[in-house]
Amino acid sequence: MEGLWEGGWAKWVRGIKESTPEIVALYHVPHYSREHLMVSRSLYTAGYDSNEKTFDKILIANRGEIACRVIKTCKKMGIKTVAIHSDVDASSVHVKMADEAVCVGPAPTSKSYLNMDAIMEAIKKTRAQAVHPGYGFLSENKEFAKCLAAEDVIFIGPDTHAIQAMGDKIESKLLAKKAKVNTIPGFDGVVKDADEAVRIAREIGYPVMIKASAGGGGKGMRIAWDDEETRDGFRFSSQEAASSFGDDRLLIEKFIDNPRHIEIQVLGDKHGNALWLNERECSIQRRNQKVVEEAPSIFLDSETRRAMGEQAVALAKAVKYSSAGTVEFLVDSKKNFYFLEMNTRLQVEHPVTECITGLDLVQEMIRVAKGYPLRHKQADIPINGWAVECRVYAEDPYKSFGLPSVGRLSQYQEPIHLPGVRVDSGIQPGSDISIYYDPMISKVILKLKNLKLILSLNHVLSCYFVILPNQVRHKLTEIERNQLLAIASSLFVAFQLRAQHFQEHENSRVPIIQPQVANWQLSVKLHDEVHTVVASNSGPTFSVEVDGSKLNVTSTWNLASPLLSVSVDGTPRTVQVNVLMIYFEGSYKVHILTKLAAELNKYMLEKAAEDTSSILRSPMPGVVVTVSVKPGDMVAEGQEICVIEAMKMQNSMTAGKTGKVKSVRCKAGDTVGEGDLLVELE
Repeated sequence: MEGLWEGGWAKWVRGIKESTPEIVALYHVPHYSREHLMVSRSLYTAGYDSNEKTFDKILIANRGEIACRVIKTCKKMGIKTVAIHSDVDASSVHVKMADEAVCVGPAPTSKSYLNMDAIMEAIKKTRAQAVHPGYGFLSENKEFAKCLAAEDVIFIGPDTHAIQAMGDKIESKLLAKKAKVNTIPGFDGVVKDADEAVRIAREIGYPVMIKASAGGGGKGMRIAWDDEETRDGFRFSSQEAASSFGDDRLLIEKFIDNPRHIEIQVLGDKHGNALWLNERECSIQRRNQKVVEEAPSIFLDSETRRAMGEQAVALAKAVKYSSAGTVEFLVDSKKNFYFLEMNTRLQVEHPVTECITGLDLVQEMIRVAKGYPLRHKQADIPINGWAVECRVYAEDPYKSFGLPSVGRLSQYQEPIHLPGVRVDSGIQPGSDISIYYDPMISKVILKLKNLKLILSLNHVLSCYFVILPNQVRHKLTEIERNQLLAIASSLFVAFQLRAQHFQEHENSRVPIIQPQVANWQLSVKLHDEVHTVVASNSGPTFSVEVDGSKLNVTSTWNLASPLLSVSVDGTPRTVQVNVLMIYFEGSYKVHILTKLAAELNKYMLEKAAEDTSSILRSPMPGVVVTVSVKPGDMVAEGQEICVIEAMKMQNSMTAGKTGKVKSVRCKAGDTVGEGDLLVELE
């Protein structure tokens, strides 16, 4: 699965900016019939008892897809909702979905979604009876829960003592040991400084994991293999932890090489009942953040599953846990499992658990918060089929997926027309992707009766249509390259023929009569290589010769549809089209010119590339955290110049060569855009 992820499941495509036709393609997804997919169009199978008294109005203290997700369940339960938003989120989908909306501050999270005073004021203004925090932001903030309790507002989550006990990795590890839960060897205390971090790492033995005590989601987490990496990891992890969670405390533990990340969903009530709702495997990660999750895990056997579930419930009962929560484990190749942390909130990946159990976890959280006991016994919890979730991120693939891809969505289409597919999103065409928030914009969930998930998921993702500023490039084989060029050329000719048809129409305002072309001689540029292509058509079929290889491309050629099914020499392919744009597993810019246009193109002057050896430009939009140099300083190649934070991740900007600093064009706290000049060297 990891290889499939690296092959290009993240799909972001750059729009057409030049006058020359471009075709961007993500290659190669086979066609699958609907028989491979399980028809399941309902969001949940569990119903709601309308006779149960519930809240009249709930405020959702979050944004984006999770806010939309909570609002959907509230509407199903007949509960009115209040959305909060920053000024840049005023037109967001969650704001439009809610019955009421209140602005709680400007874009930075510290001034809006983490602004407890403003949120408490919104609660008073709207007279909301309860608050659902979603995940992230204030979802595991015990002070926020205390503020709500002081105003007799219900927090839809666990009690404050459980948030404190389980939200702190150090305390939760001690409690886990006491509850006889398997734990990872490490340092059970707060690391004071970089020197102590090095000493502890040496005692534990490299490699070690440095991570935020109060955090999660991969924020403030680093792996260190030696003393130098430990010092750097301590610095960056503490800064990220402070920025994301307002708490810079760190802990260190042994890093288990090649582990599986498997977590148990738990659900408890205020009457001492607790259940484990099977497991989710979240082993496909990058930068310690989950990107693909599935349930159940194909690695676990029933005995290990039961042992992990029972330990998770034991821990939940030890802290009198009441709400939905997740106990995360690392599992080695021999199925030994070790407690990692407990998240006292709803998880991003909760939909896959809902798919295989039929439970609506948001509904269960609301019921528990209202004081109702759980409706189910452990024996009632099923494993019904298989489910997998992919997170869709707005990140730049050409910058290691670590920098944001921001801007306005010009085109957006979810694959919800396919059976068994659920999409949790908080965006729509025209939505803005901001530098201020997490880069995840949606989640694609697929439920099947069997294990043909990955093959079917490829097909589903090929039908997810997102136009953002960047594109993913997959290395093509020669056969794939020729097929791509053949499809691209056929599309080009199809558009030309359509234009010619309108021009020749008797009512056309541009009555230009062009000669009929039997064979289109084209010059196609891909990856700086120019290929000679000759195309001719007969009805829906194009005969295309690419560098001497002949292929037949057939389609209905519905050029108005963003999705196009084509066949290349009898092999079905699914492509996505936007003007002259297609994509499926990797994205490619293809320049197509007629023979005459190609001959004239050599006279077109190109702008010389900028010499960047003596300047440092920001590779992405973000906020300058620190600047380490001043004019007159000597810097060495690779030396850190400044640190820029984008989408809650900190990135070190380094000097490209050794030299003297001529000027510094930024300072800590500045908001910079992609390409902005930061530092000049003499």
